[in-house]
Amino acid sequence: MSDEKLIQIQELIESAESSLKTAHSLLRNMTGVSDSGQEKHIAKAGNMEKSEVEVDGKIIEGIFDGQNMIDSDRQNYPVPANYASKSKLVEGDGMKLTITDEGKFIYKQISPIERRTAVGTLIQEDGQYKVLCEGKTYRVLLASVTFYRAEVGDQVTILLPEDDEAQWGAVEAVLPKHLAEAVAAKTITKSVKGEDGELSPEMDEE
Repeated sequence: MSDEKLIQIQELIESAESSLKTAHSLLRNMTGVSDSGQEKHIAKAGNMEKSEVEVDGKIIEGIFDGQNMIDSDRQNYPVPANYASKSKLVEGDGMKLTITDEGKFIYKQISPIERRTAVGTLIQEDGQYKVLCEGKTYRVLLASVTFYRAEVGDQVTILLPEDDEAQWGAVEAVLPKHLAEAVAAKTITKSVKGEDGELSPEMDEE
């Protein structure tokens, strides 16, 4: 199956998930049970300063939740996975969506949050790609995994919010398994040798 087909399938899944999130939001409104992560993004979206209209059309501002842009009215707008991956959008980034008179959707990052990097291992869990690091897992976009040709078991560097919890990470780089193993082996070799390059007494005894 081609990369384009995989990305298309993922985008269809993401669109379905967006609709499901909207349904969950309506259910939460009826039951009074809230999603603290989503509520945080909604509140942040409501505090964003409105920008000037740069082109003809409707302007909507919101917060990137790792997969969609959510506005202060709890509406979700699916962000194209390719754009989110290439732009390395981080959960919590402020965004602007321009819907032109022709119906074209134009996304733009306008308020990037402070970022930090973390290194972990790419895994698959519940049919989704995730990165295991710092004792927890972070979801990553399939488009990012495909773009970097990453495989399960690869060491992956992801971008995360500097001072906030997140469920999603943005893939920044991938270290393939064979290179990661080579680096690990080199590190072990150095650790058992002295400064002059000779094996340590412990190794000699063996």
